[in-house]
Amino acid sequence: MKTIDRSKPVMLTGATGYVAGWLVKKLLEAGLTVHAAVRDPDNTDKIAHLEELATHSSGNINYFKSDLLQEGSYARAMSGCELVFHTASPFISHVKNPKKELVEPAKLGTQNVLEQANETKSVKRVVLTSSCAAIYGDNSELEETPDGVFSEQNWNTTSSLEHQPYSYSKTIAERKAWEICQNQERWDLGVINPCMVMGPALNPRTTSSESINILKGLGDGTLKFGAPDIGFGVVDVRDVAEAHYQAAFTPEAQGRYITCGHNSSLLEMAQILHARYGEHYPIPKKALPKWLLMLIGPMVNKTMTRKYIHKNVNLPFKTNNSKSREELGVTYRPLEETMEEAFQVLIDNNII
Repeated sequence: MKTIDRSKPVMLTGATGYVAGWLVKKLLEAGLTVHAAVRDPDNTDKIAHLEELATHSSGNINYFKSDLLQEGSYARAMSGCELVFHTASPFISHVKNPKKELVEPAKLGTQNVLEQANETKSVKRVVLTSSCAAIYGDNSELEETPDGVFSEQNWNTTSSLEHQPYSYSKTIAERKAWEICQNQERWDLGVINPCMVMGPALNPRTTSSESINILKGLGDGTLKFGAPDIGFGVVDVRDVAEAHYQAAFTPEAQGRYITCGHNSSLLEMAQILHARYGEHYPIPKKALPKWLLMLIGPMVNKTMTRKYIHKNVNLPFKTNNSKSREELGVTYRPLEETMEEAFQVLIDNNII
């Protein structure tokens, strides 16, 4: 059990990201000094919201130019830090080369950050952003779990470069993190495994996130004839940030933490938005038949393969969030609040 000295700076990779923005906000409001590792500190569009957060908080933020794929890139940013958050990782589903665009950046980035932790004698704890995608591959696997729910004991063993490459990249990266951690004894590792992250983006115009793409698809008419009824967990971005914070500063925290507010589905998310915004936006309110998805899915969306449809559509998702609630004290927001506030941000910024 390691206690973190709050007077020391904390380092955060991917600081301009969707989840990271809310975590930076929490750290700054707690009066901490944040070492923000970013690709381009001179890109004012990317860091403007972080600057604004710092202006209205008691903490401080300093920027360090860093590259996930470059060895030694985090040495300056990590210097003097006892705590490291590694949130940077690609979250994109439409890729031409999964190995180059997803797997290698996720694995090599994790390796570079954690090997730098090995080199930086001040580091005591690393908190890694993984994903529920490292817990399971397809909804059909739920039937094979002992209690009919996915838990922190489960690992994704079915995804590959050909099937669910994003999930494969998250699994490979997290396994690499545990491997590096277990080969040393100075710092410990906490892993946050969020399900589908939704909620208001602090910087929606520059945030690259599949979550925002899904929201846009629900509101811009792409899915106006119906939404695939795919079960998955949903969690508010602010609750994910809280889980990271608590995993960092709770001395007893250890291992993996599934962060999931609701066992939900794409259809339920659409129906929530339709109830509030359906008069003004072409939001779907019914499910697309599975047979129709089998027919047209692969032609419309390369990730919507027949194998994916067979193993996920019309199948529920169910997980147990008790570990994050009991050990980290996370209280999850209502799904309606998450969806409506996320959608409203896109409206307010003329994105939808």
